[in-house]
Amino acid sequence: MRSKLPKVLHPLAGQPMISHALGAVRELVDLPPVLVVGYGAEQVREAIGDQAEYAVQEKQLGTGHAVSSARSKLEGKADTIIVTYGDMPLLRGQSLKDLLALHQAGESPVTMTSFTGDKARMFGRVVRDESRHITGIVEEAVATPEQLAICEYNVGAYCFDADWLWASLKKIPVSPKGEYYLTDLVGLAVEEGYAVESNVIEDPDEAIGVNNRVHLATAEKVMRQRINEGWMLFGVTILDPDTTYIESSVTIGRDTIIYPNTHLQGETIIGEGCGIGPDTTVMDTKMGDQVRVIASTLEKAVVEDHVTMGPYCHLRKGAHLQEGVHLGNFGEVKQSVLGPGTKMGHFSYIGDAKIGENVNIGAGTITCNYDGEKKNPTEIGDDVFLGSDTMLVAPVKIGDRSVTGAGAVVTRDVPPDTLVLGVPAREKRKLEKSD
Repeated sequence: MRSKLPKVLHPLAGQPMISHALGAVRELVDLPPVLVVGYGAEQVREAIGDQAEYAVQEKQLGTGHAVSSARSKLEGKADTIIVTYGDMPLLRGQSLKDLLALHQAGESPVTMTSFTGDKARMFGRVVRDESRHITGIVEEAVATPEQLAICEYNVGAYCFDADWLWASLKKIPVSPKGEYYLTDLVGLAVEEGYAVESNVIEDPDEAIGVNNRVHLATAEKVMRQRINEGWMLFGVTILDPDTTYIESSVTIGRDTIIYPNTHLQGETIIGEGCGIGPDTTVMDTKMGDQVRVIASTLEKAVVEDHVTMGPYCHLRKGAHLQEGVHLGNFGEVKQSVLGPGTKMGHFSYIGDAKIGENVNIGAGTITCNYDGEKKNPTEIGDDVFLGSDTMLVAPVKIGDRSVTGAGAVVTRDVPPDTLVLGVPAREKRKLEKSD
């Protein structure tokens, strides 16, 4: 990967590659998965935490040696061992379930996984005799021309009888490279008279392994297609899947429409009947039903039902738009609550503020919340009308039903039902219900 980051921690659909591999086995097993780590072990532990137990492979001496490193964690605790790889994030949990079922139905101590296709991808070839019985696996580097013509490839996921596995690992011969290959166990079982079976997966993309960033991009594309297809079958409309990027941790409600060039990331939750995009990025944001967002960026925000916003709005961390809020173009909100029905005109900034119901925030309004040393709060009551280009110099409070004139610079608290004008803003008069 030419990276300081361990290969299995490179992100795929918003999650470390290894998280997808662990997710595929999590529902199959009754013990925590054992993750064999070597290079970058501490980084992997820190990223994955208690999703797995860890076995350290001090020297990288091949796949057989890697499995031997996990022996102390599993011997005597499990009758059946599934082995798969952290750099094969596209292998589905269902394929591993099928592998386990095939193994349990047979008599061989080892069952393998393979696929057929026209792309070798440097996989070992599955060699069969005239009766179609598996006789062994030949690595591409040492295969003869006749063997290279074989179109059945070893995926590298196995199911073993535990006792046979631990005993047989000692019998693996060292390769010319000084490594011990798990693939040799297939030939060993055949030599012992067992009929080794293979679960042949239908989708060759499941077997894509990631060894460089070109492979990573290929896997990302496949994963993105899977995610998008899953949401479309669930009831979400995606107008252009090729330009829609949805991470695996995102949740979307039915009848929502995702427009082109939209990115949904992190722990984002989107309700039903929304319209998101085009040209929109949503990160770690919770969104209600019937929300419409156009060409905007939302990060770590909360958006309640029936909110409309955009184009070119920016919700930063801590922004909370309550029901029915409208944000015009080029509006920015940070660490603030906008009450139900509030409307914020274009070219406005609201930071560190609490705003009531049905407030009109005129175009160009700004909360001047930073005094050079600390952030200061602004509090605005219900039914307030803020004229265009109002400057609210925090800390400041605006009472219910008050009005600021266009261009007002508010430096002092404004009582309820009061009109203020000027620079600095001063009370013009009290407002009556008829105003």
